[in-house]
Amino acid sequence: MRERNTIRIRQSALRLGLSASVLAICTGVAAQAQEAAQPATTDEIVVTAQFREQRLQDTPLAITAVDSKLLESRSQTSLTEVANQAPSVVLRPTTAAFGPSITASIRGLGQIDFNPALEPGVGLYIDDVYYPRLVGANFDLLDVERIEILRGPQGTLTGRNSEGGAIKFISRKPTGEAGGYLSATYGIRNRINLRGSVDFTIAKDLFARVSGTFADQEGYVKNIDYGCAFPASGVPTRAGGTNCVVGKDGDVGYKALRGIVRYNPSDAVDLTVSGDYIRDSRRNSAEVLLYANNTNPNVATSNGLPFDSRFICGRFCNYGTNGNTAASFVAGAIPPLNGLPMAATQGSGRMEYKGWGLAANADFKLNDDLKLQSITAYRKFDTGFSPDGDLSPANVGFGISQLDSWFVSQELRLNAKLGDLADLTVGGFISDEKTTYYTLQDIRYVAIALPTGPLPLFPLQFIGNDPVRSKSKAVFATAIIHPAPALTITLGGRYTNESKAYTFNRFNLDGKTINGFLDPVGAANGAGYSGPNGTALTGSTGRFNGNRFDYRVSADYRFSPAVLAYATVSTGFKGGGIAPRPFNAAQAVPFGPEKLTAFELGLKTDLFDRRVRFNVSAYYNKFKGAQLTLLSCPQFGGPGPCAVPQNAGDADVKGLEAELFIQPVKGLQIDASASVLDWKWKCVVPAVVNPAGATSGCSSDPALVSQLVSPPRGVSKAQWSAGIQYEADLGSAGSITPRLDAAYQGAIAGTATIAPKGSPSDLFATAEAFTIANARLTWRNAGRDLDVSFEVTNLFDKYYFLSKFDLTGAGAGSISGMPGRPREWAVTVKKKF
Repeated sequence: MRERNTIRIRQSALRLGLSASVLAICTGVAAQAQEAAQPATTDEIVVTAQFREQRLQDTPLAITAVDSKLLESRSQTSLTEVANQAPSVVLRPTTAAFGPSITASIRGLGQIDFNPALEPGVGLYIDDVYYPRLVGANFDLLDVERIEILRGPQGTLTGRNSEGGAIKFISRKPTGEAGGYLSATYGIRNRINLRGSVDFTIAKDLFARVSGTFADQEGYVKNIDYGCAFPASGVPTRAGGTNCVVGKDGDVGYKALRGIVRYNPSDAVDLTVSGDYIRDSRRNSAEVLLYANNTNPNVATSNGLPFDSRFICGRFCNYGTNGNTAASFVAGAIPPLNGLPMAATQGSGRMEYKGWGLAANADFKLNDDLKLQSITAYRKFDTGFSPDGDLSPANVGFGISQLDSWFVSQELRLNAKLGDLADLTVGGFISDEKTTYYTLQDIRYVAIALPTGPLPLFPLQFIGNDPVRSKSKAVFATAIIHPAPALTITLGGRYTNESKAYTFNRFNLDGKTINGFLDPVGAANGAGYSGPNGTALTGSTGRFNGNRFDYRVSADYRFSPAVLAYATVSTGFKGGGIAPRPFNAAQAVPFGPEKLTAFELGLKTDLFDRRVRFNVSAYYNKFKGAQLTLLSCPQFGGPGPCAVPQNAGDADVKGLEAELFIQPVKGLQIDASASVLDWKWKCVVPAVVNPAGATSGCSSDPALVSQLVSPPRGVSKAQWSAGIQYEADLGSAGSITPRLDAAYQGAIAGTATIAPKGSPSDLFATAEAFTIANARLTWRNAGRDLDVSFEVTNLFDKYYFLSKFDLTGAGAGSISGMPGRPREWAVTVKKKF
């Protein structure tokens, strides 16, 4: 198997190399054919990473900045696609169990869980407004002017919980230019995309811009009715379906509308009010079953078929259902549980997300040296999803999740210019957030593992309806000092106070009576009880309060107009909290914040008359209190399911990043990036790798440290990307631009601890490394107001996995994966007016 995979990788690499060579030869010939090649310079990019407009090459930070032209040429329409070309950045959509969410990490730091009790670790900002959740965060790149990806801790700049880095969306502002564009796309599996924007004047000095997008496409993983496909199995069939296909997962159903009104009477006043609405309605994420083995009789199909490999469907199909059937739970020789009735549970098999927000950004120029900025925002979303975790007609586990959330924030900044000596920013930030997390869980695999097989314990059919309240306050200051013409020193600090309250409720399916398996104290004594009989889980509130001071010290020196070097020491953090998914009261335990001290050296260059932009950075992170989620934790309340975040240990993380952008001659453009990361655990909390170990303290014992996966889940060791395009001038016929892109993503572990050799987790749970190539051909008319493009993504039809979900450690006996999209084609027509 490994030999065949190696051969396929080599063949794909050969095809990619040949394609790149052909394109390079064609572009080289075209370039030579041009009349006297004119000097070319890289496009100037201006960023606002330090609260003021600066050239990208003057900013002493590791930043990937991508403008709208490059996004379009790469056929990129969503946030996760942009990450493919950014070093040390991993953004991927999650499996169906986590709904319309993403996993996010920069330089190995971030988050893979959407739960509102956890912080993202990578800050997301839309026009300087903080977006606090990973749910709904795979934003469509609607009318974006540019995207700035800031790598490394941003504790003193963009602030809250941005230890890994920050991603900033900057929208196009209205200018009153009376123009806009419309584009339409048609592609494989009835793909339809409509996008448009219009900019106009309402009154003198009052402008508006309205933009919208619509996307629809059939899915690429077939959901097949097992009973229909295998009538001899005796599994009941479901209503509907053609050729036993109930539907196709991984479809697209996205709509968004955004409006901005801007009042700009002079350079002293600039006010914008924006609003947006998003609706994402589709079937569950595309998933396939990779491993299935659970001999617990309570998880069998309604007619008694065991959950095993018979339910592995194939590369692009599954046998998932929309719920569990009614049954009797049998717990061996435990009389009260023999024949305990279990109700049927049912969901829609769909993901629904609705979100909207309002923001007001005000810039006041008080005088030539003083500027005040105010950023006020309110955001609300609600989402629901109901995945069948076992992807089969078996009754292993089923869940329904619904989140209702609102978030309000206010930020003030005062920017001052102190002559030629320094630039100063001082400010404050405050936010308040409430999310109610409703869940219905039907878990039938709870058992004790014995050599003879699982000993069933009890069923877990319950409803959780948990409100989570999070608040944050901060004050910050940054001084950019110019002690000498070529030398700049940056000093920054931020003091943050955070609080979080998580209230637990665990009811039976009637939504009223307390579930006795999850909360026996509450069932016997009532919600909120705390006394000699113990503490009830239902009605109890776990709290986290923390203060943190972060700093940044940076020095940069411009050796020449073409070369800037910098050195930085900075800190960051990600807030702590309470374990949000306790399956008993003992699992409702706190976890502390992650803390980071980062050291970075960087070099930024504009070479050969600014034809070449080359940036490189090296970092060394001292990381403490890494938060990992335990999927097996008998140390917290005995056997049964587990999903308990804990501070697992400390690590040293080293990395190297490089970005290259070349325009050697007019029309020819080459871009590339690469990064490598080395993660070394320094110590580990013993209980993380040994359930009988202590739950506190950090041990450097190599026998314990070596059991943690390095790097942890959601992080890859290496990645690279490369792209080339050439715009050939056809005179009065316009121009034609071929482009080829390739991106490599390293393997991502599927478990927190190293799986035993040959175990299912070892064989199936890792999302292996992959390389994807995309191609695009664009014709543009001479007036440059009409484009026609043909694109092919996943050019060589690579089969790969974006993520995997391993539930063998929790006792479910399943491993599933989310395959990436197969080769797809599309044609786009865009008209500017």
